[in-house]
Amino acid sequence: MSDPAVDGVEPLLSAARLAIERAYAPYSGFRVGAALLADGRLVTGVNVENASYPLSMCAERVALGAMVDAGLRRLEAVAIVTAAARPTPPCGACRQALWEFGEQAIVVSETTAGLRRTWTLAELLPDAFGPGDLDR
Repeated sequence: MSDPAVDGVEPLLSAARLAIERAYAPYSGFRVGAALLADGRLVTGVNVENASYPLSMCAERVALGAMVDAGLRRLEAVAIVTAAARPTPPCGACRQALWEFGEQAIVVSETTAGLRRTWTLAELLPDAFGPGDLDR
């Protein structure tokens, strides 16, 4: 598989750009589209808000659920698209959930205006808690 940081980013961002249109954000108006590359396959997700705000779901975790449901387990890259003024990284809960499947995954965030930023998941979540930290 080629390096997603180089040539895998555009298809992921394209999928996230399409996904953002399906987001359900009637309360905040902050729509998010996410696309994940896992085991060489692409899955998408959108944020789904709820009138009871804590029950809302982030696009990244919705996509992660689709990934797991498809039987995929090795996260390679994440693309996020928002209409924010600057590229938006995943929230802390999403970072932790993504970490479970791809500590070295590339994370690319883009605004609908075309501003882009790239990190590794390890940069976004240094010294993360993971399966190796469980005392079994």
